[in-house]
Amino acid sequence: MLEWGAVHRRDLPWRATRDPWRVLVSEVMLQQTQVERVLASYRDFLDAFPTPEVCARAGPGAVVRLWSGLGYNRRALHLHGAAAVITAQYGGIFPADEKALRALPGVGPYTARAVLAFAFEADMAPVDTNVLRVLTRCIAGEGLSVRRAQALADHLLPSGRSWEFNQAMFDLGATVCTAARPQCARCPLRAQCAWRRAGLGSADPWRASPSVRTQAPFAGSDRQGRGRLVAALRHDPVPREMLASACGWPDDQARAERVAASLVNEGFADWTDGRPALLQLC
Repeated sequence: MLEWGAVHRRDLPWRATRDPWRVLVSEVMLQQTQVERVLASYRDFLDAFPTPEVCARAGPGAVVRLWSGLGYNRRALHLHGAAAVITAQYGGIFPADEKALRALPGVGPYTARAVLAFAFEADMAPVDTNVLRVLTRCIAGEGLSVRRAQALADHLLPSGRSWEFNQAMFDLGATVCTAARPQCARCPLRAQCAWRRAGLGSADPWRASPSVRTQAPFAGSDRQGRGRLVAALRHDPVPREMLASACGWPDDQARAERVAASLVNEGFADWTDGRPALLQLC
């Protein structure tokens, strides 16, 4: 894997840094968002918010506005919240401790491990969907829970080579051992791949993993209406009577009110005191 990664590792801007803030920004952006979309926003975001202190001072609304095109706007709010905690509690210095990182808003087990592995080069293996595919198909030959996959990844990790090994595993899953039509002829693990030895016509071990689930359809969902409303708010405040139209449900004001209330409750937006009442980003 180390030899393959040295030749095939993708040239991505967040791999040219060990700054934990820049690593955290990339990891939050990459959650359920394609690399190509993140590439278009990563540098602009860091030009605007080069440090946690600058991000914290800017306020959540400014972060949400610059999050356009990345989807899942709640992640922008979490990132601002993490910046605020790092600034207030740690003086802008990132904690190099998994427990402290997981206490930050929006930072779960995977993201904490990714920051430690890629910023601090700690000997730990973050397991995302791409790595899970490699582990289940090539190594285990069966579906794995997150806990079992994490234990296996940590066992395989070569001491002192965490950064290189993890990046190679990410790239193998993203570019070769893909969800559809894996390119087995290009895989450096093809000789020992458990799925290949069992016959590629057999059930895909990755799809047997408990964490691999089909997401509910986006079209027509509250998530879609919420995204439309946030997109409208990035440009101008939205009057209450225009909420339904902004969400794309002109005949369902009650549903739009519910989505607007969720934005207010989560700190994305707030109502103005004037008349008419306007919903605006915080």
